[in-house]
Amino acid sequence: MRVKIVNKSSNELPQYSTQHAAGMDLRANLAEEVILEPLERKLIPTGLFIELPIGYEAQVRPRSGLAIKKGVTVLNSPGTIDADYRGEIMVILINLSAERFVIQHGERIAQMVVAAHNIVNWEKVEFLEDTIRGEGGFGHTGKH
Repeated sequence: MRVKIVNKSSNELPQYSTQHAAGMDLRANLAEEVILEPLERKLIPTGLFIELPIGYEAQVRPRSGLAIKKGVTVLNSPGTIDADYRGEIMVILINLSAERFVIQHGERIAQMVVAAHNIVNWEKVEFLEDTIRGEGGFGHTGKH
């Protein structure tokens, strides 16, 4: 699939780290370092602008290494970039650790997955078909 991209940063384009990776790393585009204090959240620019085909979205997700090692994650995970959005890709990071985290220019801050999606046309009805599960949810099976 081909996706148009404008890169206004000095960072390389997002790329897959391995042959079968689903996500591409997004990098911070910063004029100076950004400090995230514990429990602080900030909007981090990437310098990237994309034009997705209709029927696709880009999901901005946390990087697992950053989450486990530093306690930093994407706040609105996954963030959704719609096909008609033309603004800069920005990442909302939050520091859930007890220590400050310093973000440098070019640092890998999140990953992006491009995925197809369907458009829903609602069919209004008076009732839904019954299932064995029914209305059970939120751990109702008791399985661990």
